[in-house]
Amino acid sequence: MRTPSVFGSDSRVPEDQTTAAGNRQPGGGMRGSLFRLRTFDALHYPDFRLLWLGQACLSMGTWMDQVARGWLLYQLTSSPLQLGLVRGFQAIPLLLLSPIAGTAADRYDRKVQMIIAQVLDGLMYTAVAVLIITGQIEAWHVYATAFAGGVVQTFQNPARLAMVADVVPPNHLTNAIALSSVLFNLARMLGPAVAGLLIAFVGTEAAYGVEAGLYFVATIWTVKLPAALRHPAKSDDSHRRKEVSFTRSILDGWKISWQIEEVRAGLLITGLASLFIIPFTTLLPVFARDILDVGASGQGFLLTAMGVGAFCSAVLIATLGDQLPRGMLMLAGVTLYGISVAIFAASPWFQLSVALMAIVGLFHVSSHALVQTVIQTYSPSEFRGRTGGIFQQSHVLLMLGSMVLGGLAAVWGAQWAMAAMGIAGALATVAIFLAMPVARRIR
Repeated sequence: MRTPSVFGSDSRVPEDQTTAAGNRQPGGGMRGSLFRLRTFDALHYPDFRLLWLGQACLSMGTWMDQVARGWLLYQLTSSPLQLGLVRGFQAIPLLLLSPIAGTAADRYDRKVQMIIAQVLDGLMYTAVAVLIITGQIEAWHVYATAFAGGVVQTFQNPARLAMVADVVPPNHLTNAIALSSVLFNLARMLGPAVAGLLIAFVGTEAAYGVEAGLYFVATIWTVKLPAALRHPAKSDDSHRRKEVSFTRSILDGWKISWQIEEVRAGLLITGLASLFIIPFTTLLPVFARDILDVGASGQGFLLTAMGVGAFCSAVLIATLGDQLPRGMLMLAGVTLYGISVAIFAASPWFQLSVALMAIVGLFHVSSHALVQTVIQTYSPSEFRGRTGGIFQQSHVLLMLGSMVLGGLAAVWGAQWAMAAMGIAGALATVAIFLAMPVARRIR
């Protein structure tokens, strides 16, 4: 369905890429009143609501798994080292398969790609729950499902992100992605607590059972998505896409990501944030135990404070983001992110550190939600899967940055290392501000 009236004249995204974006259904009663708030503008579109509800289940399952998988592996091995290794197993697919996953989302059926990924994840969680109940669970099962889960999530994310830009008009894209960030950060606050309670009162198998259920529910929402969203909305070149080799499609994705200056700026900003700033959480156990002297519970408070700040920031962006200059907000946010991390590194008091973590959370969202909006807005529909795949490779830079930060901490100490990395990230973002005028002009 084409809806020319919902597009601004300055949009670079063709109007036929909105698919079903014109079907606004605010509803009545309490739900209608809620939807009239600017914060929930994107929820007026039924297809986005289906994606959003599915994302709610997936985010909750993901954060529950962070607790359940680590707890299960530690029960089986009593090895802190293996807790880090299993995270590495989950990240390997992001490094190796993200370009392939993004290209598949642009060449083949995005809806089917998401459904297969979600069903496989649900089946794996079910299998782990059964293995625990029957007493047959072993450490290698945890590693195998961590790697397999990383594979299917690598394929799911680009397809889902590309769909979001097709179901809402450009003037509501920032709001849509920010609402997804709201869900993600809400799940970050609730998911670990729910998993912990299930493990404490029932057992680890209960957490995995709930995770499996969440993924199957997400699949139900995904199945309801219309057939028109299966492929990029701009379908007149579908025959040509089939003629081009898969490898050429991958290379074309990298090429278009570099040629479009706005996309290049967004990828550079999130890459620098992932390399220099975001890895600071790696050293939180050192700060909690050795510097602030608050132990594991104190570390939990620090992470919760960051989650609260990120949640508030996502709500603010959802409310005002489509009316603000996204480029300047993105640049300023990441710069202040690095500076606030450096200030946190210098704090000797726990109460001040908690407050600073909330501030860090406020700026953290600018390195992801806003960047995703810019990348999806300025990428042609038939390339959004590939640019989304490249975007998610920032997690690889996050791993590299964590390794560098750990090495610097061993030489300089945790406080100096964290401060240096934070300032380096802020200065790198300022360099983009000075060297790429187009980044400042992004709307």
